[in-house]
Order: sequence, then C-alpha cells, then structure tokens
Amino acid sequence: MIIDVHTHAWNAKTDFSRQFTSLLRSAAGIRNDALVSDYADYRAHAPNQTISIVFGGKARLAGIWVDDQDVARYAAQDPKRLVPFMALDPTQDGWLDEMRHGRDALGLRGIKLMPMYAGFMPDDSRLDPMWHYAGRHRLPVLLHTGTTIVPQGPLEMTLPRRLDAVATRFPEVRIILAHLGHPYEGECVAMIRKHPNVYADVSALYYRPFQLYQSLMLVQEYGVWHKLLFGTDYPFTRVNDTIEGLLGLNAMLEGTALPRLDEKAMRAMIERDTLRVLQLRRG
Repeated sequence: MIIDVHTHAWNAKTDFSRQFTSLLRSAAGIRNDALVSDYADYRAHAPNQTISIVFGGKARLAGIWVDDQDVARYAAQDPKRLVPFMALDPTQDGWLDEMRHGRDALGLRGIKLMPMYAGFMPDDSRLDPMWHYAGRHRLPVLLHTGTTIVPQGPLEMTLPRRLDAVATRFPEVRIILAHLGHPYEGECVAMIRKHPNVYADVSALYYRPFQLYQSLMLVQEYGVWHKLLFGTDYPFTRVNDTIEGLLGLNAMLEGTALPRLDEKAMRAMIERDTLRVLQLRRG
C-alpha cells in the first residue's frame, strides 16, 4: 500500500487569481492540465491501493483560495482512499472559526498551511490557538516549505528553521515539512533529525534528479530515512511518475564513483504507513 501525503483538490478557474495562474504558466512552465484536479486521472496513474491525503490551499496574498467544502466534496468521491485536510490563512478574519468548522462540520482531519504564500510566520504567537487545537485533536499540520515563484512571498517565512520553536513548544503535534524544504534541504534535515514528531515529504522533487539525489544523500548520511514521507503534489506530479523518478536516481550514477542511495530505505519510504505515523485512522 502507498500513502500519498500531498495531493490537491482545486480548479484554477475558480480558486486562483489570474495573476497566480499566469505565474504558474510563465514562471514555472506549469501545463494546463495541472491546474485542475481530476480524481479519475489521479487513480489512472496510481496503484489501486494508494491512499491519498488531499487539501486545497488558502493564501489571499498570492491569490489562492480553495473552499474547504470543495475539498470535502472531492474527498467524498472515495472516502476509503481519500483523507481530507483543511487549509487555513491566519491573516484573514475568521480563520479560527474556519478551523473549528473544518473539523467539526466537514470532518477534515488535518491542516495545510502556506506561510510564504499567505504572508505570515509559522512561529508567530498569534497561531498558538491553532497549534494547541491541532495537538488536542490530533490534527497533523503540513506546511509548504521552500521555494516559490510568487514575488511577494517572503522567503524568510518558508524556511524550515521557522518551525524549530513551534516543534519545541508543541512537541505532540505531527508536523510535515513539504518538498523536503528545497532548496533549504539542510535545514529540513536538521529539523526532522532534531524533533521526534517533525517529518518531511518528497513531493514535487523527482524532476530535478541531481538535486534530489544530493538531498536524499544528505538524508542518508544523517540517518533520517525513517522521517521521510512519500508524496506527489498532484496534479503537478503523479504517483507512478514519482515512484519511477525516485527509484531511477541511482541509474544516473553509472560509470561514476558517487555513492548510491539505499534503495531498500527508499522503497520503505514509498511504502511507509504514513497514516499510522500521523495517527490518522483509515477511512
């Protein structure tokens, strides 16, 4: 069984501003079909037993707003294989009410944050009610960490180190640093090595193979393979392509003296029971 910890439910026509959509196409070269989540397409490119955590995104600053109700409806297509999370933008009025509504009324089982895209520091004390709530109700919190194409998104807000104080003060909360914090993988590895309940996912990385190889070699040398979670970032990437990309990394080393990645450890990461790690029940 495969647990994909990082998938999206969205439609760019209704959920993204024109400026953000334009940035995705021009600055990142995002294909048009990656702007709409299609669950039938997802299933067609994933092993049958794949279970997926799914969320939208909320960041007024960047021009992203996916209603949590839409995520709940998306997950209702396949409740046994889709685990819905809410998204929060703490810069907006009423976000704490949205958090409680997401769990109590919509049955959402985790939280997605986009600090740099929304313009807030994840270690800001004004977020303490959320961290307390997440700990009390066992809601994992997954945050975007790393690079962005959004000019107004402050990089300082996306650094993995910004979660150090949070993980120290709220050690019971399961925290996932998305995208291995790239290109700040060193900080990310330091974080997941230091804090027992801090993890990282490998979503949206395989198409930069040499960078990913170096990042995973850092993971290997620090002995934290067990802190990595499999993820895709669908619809930007797909399950089968991500698995193929990960397992093909050593092939590019043929004819070199470069050290190989531990394929047994990599397969264990791909097949990790992430729901158990995050204390989430199956649907």
